[in-house]
Amino acid sequence: MGKNLIQQRRGKGNTRYRSPKHKFIGAPKYPLVNSANVTEGIVKNIIYAPGRKIPFAVVEFAGKKELLIPSDGVQLGQKIMINGPAENGNVVELEKIPEGTKIFNVELRPSDGGRLCRSPGSFALVTTRSANKTVIVLPSKKQKVLSSRCRATIGVPAGAGRSDKPMLKAGKKYFAARASGKLYPIVTKTKMNPVDHPFGGRNFGKMKTRSRDRSPGSKVGSISPRRTGKKKR
Repeated sequence: MGKNLIQQRRGKGNTRYRSPKHKFIGAPKYPLVNSANVTEGIVKNIIYAPGRKIPFAVVEFAGKKELLIPSDGVQLGQKIMINGPAENGNVVELEKIPEGTKIFNVELRPSDGGRLCRSPGSFALVTTRSANKTVIVLPSKKQKVLSSRCRATIGVPAGAGRSDKPMLKAGKKYFAARASGKLYPIVTKTKMNPVDHPFGGRNFGKMKTRSRDRSPGSKVGSISPRRTGKKKR
Protein backbone atom coordinates (compact mmCIF):
# COMPACT_ATOMS: atom_id res chain seq x y z
CA MET A 1 0.00 0.00 0.00
CA GLY A 2 1.35 3.40 -0.98
CA LYS A 3 1.80 6.46 1.18
CA ASN A 4 -0.11 9.72 0.99
CA LEU A 5 0.84 12.14 -1.75
CA ILE A 6 2.48 15.49 -1.04
CA GLN A 7 -0.75 17.36 -1.75
CA GLN A 8 -2.51 15.05 0.73
CA ARG A 9 0.09 15.52 3.47
CA ARG A 10 0.16 19.31 3.33
CA GLY A 11 -1.79 20.99 6.12
CA LYS A 12 -2.06 17.82 8.23
CA GLY A 13 0.11 19.15 11.05
CA ASN A 14 3.48 17.89 9.85
CA THR A 15 6.14 20.57 10.44
CA ARG A 16 7.78 19.76 7.11
CA TYR A 17 4.85 21.22 5.22
CA ARG A 18 3.85 23.92 7.69
CA SER A 19 4.68 27.51 6.82
CA PRO A 20 6.57 29.22 9.68
CA LYS A 21 4.22 32.09 10.45
CA HIS A 22 6.65 33.87 12.77
CA LYS A 23 8.90 34.56 9.77
CA PHE A 24 6.17 36.47 7.92
CA ILE A 25 6.25 39.78 9.75
CA GLY A 26 3.39 41.39 7.85
CA ALA A 27 1.87 42.23 4.48
CA PRO A 28 3.29 45.32 2.76
CA LYS A 29 0.58 47.48 1.21
CA TYR A 30 -0.24 51.10 0.59
CA PRO A 31 -2.15 52.96 3.31
CA LEU A 32 -5.61 54.30 2.53
CA VAL A 33 -5.29 58.07 2.15
CA ASN A 34 -7.19 60.83 0.40
CA SER A 35 -6.02 60.96 -3.22
CA ALA A 36 -6.47 64.75 -3.27
CA ASN A 37 -3.84 65.32 -0.56
CA VAL A 38 -0.10 64.71 -0.48
CA THR A 39 0.81 62.40 2.44
CA GLU A 40 4.41 62.46 3.61
CA GLY A 41 6.18 59.72 5.56
CA ILE A 42 9.69 59.06 6.82
CA VAL A 43 11.61 55.79 6.48
CA LYS A 44 12.28 54.71 10.07
CA ASN A 45 13.87 51.34 9.37
CA ILE A 46 14.67 48.81 6.64
CA ILE A 47 14.18 45.32 8.00
CA TYR A 48 14.93 41.79 6.86
CA ALA A 49 11.87 39.62 6.23
CA PRO A 50 12.98 35.95 6.60
CA GLY A 51 9.91 34.47 4.91
CA ARG A 52 10.24 36.69 1.84
CA LYS A 53 12.88 37.46 -0.76
CA ILE A 54 12.72 41.23 -0.38
CA PRO A 55 13.36 43.63 2.53
CA PHE A 56 10.64 45.81 4.02
CA ALA A 57 10.72 49.52 4.80
CA VAL A 58 9.01 50.75 7.96
CA VAL A 59 7.54 54.14 7.02
CA GLU A 60 5.85 56.40 9.56
CA PHE A 61 2.85 58.41 8.31
CA ALA A 62 1.46 60.90 10.85
CA GLY A 63 2.48 58.72 13.80
CA LYS A 64 1.29 55.46 12.21
CA LYS A 65 3.84 52.95 10.93
CA GLU A 66 3.26 51.07 7.67
CA LEU A 67 5.18 48.33 5.85
CA LEU A 68 6.13 49.17 2.27
CA ILE A 69 8.30 47.52 -0.38
CA PRO A 70 11.30 49.88 -0.70
CA SER A 71 12.68 51.08 -3.98
CA ASP A 72 16.34 50.47 -4.78
CA GLY A 73 18.30 53.35 -3.24
CA VAL A 74 15.86 54.23 -0.44
CA GLN A 75 17.69 55.19 2.78
CA LEU A 76 16.88 55.67 6.44
CA GLY A 77 15.37 59.07 7.11
CA GLN A 78 14.28 59.53 3.50
CA LYS A 79 10.88 61.12 2.86
CA ILE A 80 8.33 58.96 1.06
CA MET A 81 5.37 60.82 -0.45
CA ILE A 82 1.99 59.41 -1.46
CA ASN A 83 0.39 61.35 -4.32
CA GLY A 84 3.58 63.44 -4.51
CA PRO A 85 5.96 63.99 -7.45
CA ALA A 86 7.06 61.06 -9.62
CA GLU A 87 10.42 60.54 -7.89
CA ASN A 88 12.24 57.39 -6.78
CA GLY A 89 10.44 55.70 -3.87
CA ASN A 90 7.26 57.80 -4.01
CA VAL A 91 3.79 56.27 -4.42
CA VAL A 92 1.95 57.94 -7.30
CA GLU A 93 -1.24 57.31 -9.27
CA LEU A 94 -0.69 56.02 -12.80
CA GLU A 95 -2.26 59.08 -14.40
CA LYS A 96 0.52 61.26 -12.91
CA ILE A 97 3.44 59.03 -13.93
CA PRO A 98 5.30 59.99 -17.15
CA GLU A 99 5.47 57.45 -19.95
CA GLY A 100 8.55 55.21 -19.89
CA THR A 101 8.91 55.35 -16.09
CA LYS A 102 9.86 52.20 -14.19
CA ILE A 103 7.26 51.26 -11.55
CA PHE A 104 6.55 48.35 -9.19
CA ASN A 105 3.98 47.17 -6.63
CA VAL A 106 1.22 48.21 -9.03
CA GLU A 107 -2.41 48.05 -7.93
CA LEU A 108 -4.84 46.01 -10.01
CA ARG A 109 -7.76 48.01 -8.62
CA PRO A 110 -7.63 51.40 -6.92
CA SER A 111 -6.74 51.15 -3.22
CA ASP A 112 -6.11 47.37 -3.18
CA GLY A 113 -2.61 47.90 -1.71
CA GLY A 114 -0.44 46.70 -4.62
CA ARG A 115 -0.37 43.38 -6.50
CA LEU A 116 1.99 43.40 -9.51
CA CYS A 117 5.82 43.43 -9.74
CA ARG A 118 6.66 42.91 -6.07
CA SER A 119 9.70 40.61 -6.35
CA PRO A 120 13.28 41.96 -6.19
CA GLY A 121 14.39 43.64 -9.41
CA SER A 122 11.06 43.25 -11.26
CA PHE A 123 9.39 46.33 -12.68
CA ALA A 124 6.80 47.45 -15.20
CA LEU A 125 6.88 50.32 -17.67
CA VAL A 126 4.19 52.91 -18.24
CA THR A 127 3.56 53.06 -22.01
CA THR A 128 0.36 54.86 -23.02
CA ARG A 129 -2.82 56.23 -21.51
CA SER A 130 -6.21 57.23 -22.79
CA ALA A 131 -9.22 58.66 -20.93
CA ASN A 132 -9.26 56.89 -17.52
CA LYS A 133 -7.07 53.93 -18.52
CA THR A 134 -3.30 53.40 -18.49
CA VAL A 135 -1.37 50.69 -20.32
CA ILE A 136 1.69 49.16 -18.64
CA VAL A 137 4.14 46.52 -19.86
CA LEU A 138 4.92 43.75 -17.36
CA PRO A 139 8.28 41.91 -17.09
CA SER A 140 6.74 39.12 -19.21
CA LYS A 141 6.26 41.71 -22.04
CA LYS A 142 2.53 41.37 -21.61
CA GLN A 143 0.53 44.58 -21.75
CA LYS A 144 -2.07 45.26 -19.09
CA VAL A 145 -4.75 47.95 -19.07
CA LEU A 146 -5.45 49.41 -15.63
CA SER A 147 -7.42 52.25 -14.16
CA SER A 148 -5.44 55.50 -14.05
CA ARG A 149 -6.42 55.83 -10.39
CA CYS A 150 -4.32 52.76 -9.47
CA ARG A 151 -1.16 53.54 -7.52
CA ALA A 152 2.42 52.35 -8.03
CA THR A 153 5.87 53.02 -6.57
CA ILE A 154 8.47 54.76 -8.72
CA GLY A 155 11.69 52.80 -9.29
CA VAL A 156 12.84 49.18 -9.01
CA PRO A 157 12.27 46.95 -5.93
CA ALA A 158 15.29 46.57 -3.64
CA GLY A 159 17.27 43.33 -3.43
CA ALA A 160 17.74 42.79 -7.17
CA GLY A 161 21.15 41.08 -6.76
CA ARG A 162 19.87 38.42 -4.38
CA SER A 163 20.00 35.58 -6.90
CA ASP A 164 23.41 36.48 -8.37
CA LYS A 165 25.36 34.56 -5.72
CA PRO A 166 25.03 30.78 -6.15
CA MET A 167 23.91 28.58 -3.27
CA LEU A 168 26.95 26.25 -3.63
CA LYS A 169 25.54 23.72 -1.11
CA ALA A 170 22.28 21.81 -1.03
CA GLY A 171 21.95 22.58 2.69
CA LYS A 172 21.75 26.33 2.07
CA LYS A 173 19.09 25.78 -0.57
CA TYR A 174 17.14 23.58 1.84
CA PHE A 175 17.07 26.18 4.62
CA ALA A 176 16.28 28.99 2.19
CA ALA A 177 13.29 27.04 0.91
CA ARG A 178 12.22 26.08 4.42
CA ALA A 179 12.17 29.74 5.50
CA SER A 180 9.39 30.45 3.01
CA GLY A 181 7.51 27.17 3.57
CA LYS A 182 8.69 25.52 0.35
CA LEU A 183 9.48 21.83 -0.06
CA TYR A 184 13.04 20.98 -1.12
CA PRO A 185 14.32 18.87 -2.75
CA ILE A 186 11.55 18.05 -5.24
CA VAL A 187 11.65 14.72 -7.05
CA THR A 188 10.23 14.38 -10.55
CA LYS A 189 6.91 12.58 -10.27
CA THR A 190 7.65 10.12 -13.08
CA LYS A 191 10.78 9.00 -11.17
CA MET A 192 8.70 7.92 -8.18
CA ASN A 193 7.32 4.45 -7.61
CA PRO A 194 3.78 3.75 -8.86
CA VAL A 195 2.57 3.44 -5.25
CA ASP A 196 3.83 6.93 -4.39
CA HIS A 197 2.28 8.98 -7.19
CA PRO A 198 -0.19 8.51 -10.08
CA PHE A 199 2.62 9.44 -12.51
CA GLY A 200 5.14 7.06 -10.93
CA GLY A 201 6.95 4.55 -13.15
CA ARG A 202 5.63 6.03 -16.39
CA ASN A 203 7.11 7.41 -19.57
CA PHE A 204 4.00 9.28 -20.46
CA GLY A 205 2.00 7.66 -23.19
CA LYS A 206 -1.16 8.19 -21.19
CA MET A 207 -3.45 11.15 -20.74
CA LYS A 208 -2.90 13.38 -17.69
CA THR A 209 -6.37 14.95 -17.61
CA ARG A 210 -8.36 14.66 -14.38
CA SER A 211 -11.95 15.47 -13.54
CA ARG A 212 -12.59 18.30 -11.12
CA ASP A 213 -14.71 15.91 -9.05
CA ARG A 214 -11.89 13.43 -8.39
CA SER A 215 -10.44 12.89 -4.92
CA PRO A 216 -7.62 15.28 -3.82
CA GLY A 217 -5.01 12.52 -4.07
CA SER A 218 -5.69 11.89 -7.75
CA LYS A 219 -5.89 15.55 -8.76
CA VAL A 220 -2.52 15.70 -10.52
CA GLY A 221 -1.83 16.75 -14.08
CA SER A 222 -4.37 18.79 -16.04
CA ILE A 223 -7.42 19.42 -13.86
CA SER A 224 -10.57 19.74 -15.98
CA PRO A 225 -8.77 21.38 -18.93
CA ARG A 226 -10.68 23.38 -21.51
CA ARG A 227 -8.74 21.77 -24.32
CA THR A 228 -6.06 19.11 -24.85
CA GLY A 229 -3.53 18.28 -27.51
CA LYS A 230 -1.13 20.42 -29.49
CA LYS A 231 -2.38 23.79 -30.63
CA LYS A 232 -2.83 24.14 -34.38
CA ARG A 233 -1.54 27.38 -35.83
